[in-house]
Amino acid sequence: MFEFIKNLLGIGPQVDVKALIREGAKVVDVRTPAEYQQGHIKKSMNIPLQTLANNLNKLGKDEVIITCCASGMRSGAARRMLKSYGYKNVHNGGTWSSLQ
Repeated sequence: MFEFIKNLLGIGPQVDVKALIREGAKVVDVRTPAEYQQGHIKKSMNIPLQTLANNLNKLGKDEVIITCCASGMRSGAARRMLKSYGYKNVHNGGTWSSLQ
């Protein structure tokens, strides 16, 4: 049941996101700046979820994008938002710490 809910919400990696990161995927951390400063993935971008729609110009629609946050919930919302704007290759990486 838990896996069904995770898949429904888009929580956690559905693909090998670590491999995608090694291959150059852009990691977008959607936590607040204060959360980001407490720790983050090297070379990740911090675009808080509430500002994501206003910062789409920082992301290419053809780029491979991995979203992450503290629990996987905001990154799931970010993934859905990006998909709704036409971004094709977006993956919810779940928690930022799981991507290290």
